[in-house]
Amino acid sequence: MILALLAAAAAAQTPEEARFADCVTLSEKDPAKALEAAGAWQVAGGGVLARQCAGLAYAAQKRWLPAATVFEQAARDAEKSRDGRAALLWVQAGNAALAAGDPARALALLDAGLAGGTLTGGEAGEAHVDRARASFALKDNEAARTDLDAAIKLVPDDPLVWLLSATLSRVEGDLDGAEHDIAEAAERSPDDPSVALEAGNIAILRGADGAARIAWEAAVSAAPDSPAGKAAAANLVQLAKPAH
Repeated sequence: MILALLAAAAAAQTPEEARFADCVTLSEKDPAKALEAAGAWQVAGGGVLARQCAGLAYAAQKRWLPAATVFEQAARDAEKSRDGRAALLWVQAGNAALAAGDPARALALLDAGLAGGTLTGGEAGEAHVDRARASFALKDNEAARTDLDAAIKLVPDDPLVWLLSATLSRVEGDLDGAEHDIAEAAERSPDDPSVALEAGNIAILRGADGAARIAWEAAVSAAPDSPAGKAAAANLVQLAKPAH
């Protein structure tokens, strides 16, 4: 039964969709070759899917700026052709811009993705998460909170939502809210060094030095070379210094 359904789904693909699926698979294995394939496809008249594949290949290489640009071009093409992919492509462009360290551009792209109201469920939830990250980076905490509240309703099992919410609550001085949210994040991702780092950050503000030390040590133990692990290690050094 399952094999029959899979065969039917494969048969239902258009040639362009099948080519895109092959390009996505290639981007996971050899992004440089996938980029070449996407370029050749574009030259041969490939449309939205060819551009999207190029964006995925750039993203696989962590070349975030060209990825954002190509996804944005694909989104504009999708809007013109009204093929239904535009919203997701705007979000992919925004995500790439965030990764490139350009939250202002990311915010504009994510606004475009959410403006039409066509995203639903998890896709909408993750778009709200990304827009909250952009707003937070731009120090617009009110907008970030609005998006995080929406994301919590849409993707309540995503630990990143709760981690970001905890961080925002801590920054705004709501330690009760921060403690609640970081506990939710820890329940969903108990070995995440970023969650442990934030748990320590919240604990130290509570004056709970012992709890902060345990949390930061957990972050270092989980991933010593990660940004969170390194930040936790630096915090432990400061905690060990005698008070003056």
